[in-house]
Amino acid sequence: MAKKGILVDMHYCSGCHACEIACKQENEFGVGLWGIKITEQITEKPDTDRVHFDYIPYFTPLCNLCAERIASGEDTKPACVKHCGTACMKYGDLEELAKEMPEKPRSILYSPR
Repeated sequence: MAKKGILVDMHYCSGCHACEIACKQENEFGVGLWGIKITEQITEKPDTDRVHFDYIPYFTPLCNLCAERIASGEDTKPACVKHCGTACMKYGDLEELAKEMPEKPRSILYSPR
């Protein structure tokens, strides 16, 4: 069986935190526990008075790609991917997702150990 992962195209992440909420609810994580956490990075554009916002997903060691949910046949995607409003998250075979990365220069690829 191929190793699975999640590819996130940060170019399209709006920082809505729907992935965080879906993960917490699916896994019944308590206060302060997360499977995925979105961090906000604000940078000033040089020589302008404008700023740029980046939303960066951080997968914690608690993320197991919703293994129980998928094994039960309840769904074919982890909760975070299913509830992503901008569809910037994709679940699949790690090797196939890695092939998409050159076309998405602002992307990250996650797979648990």
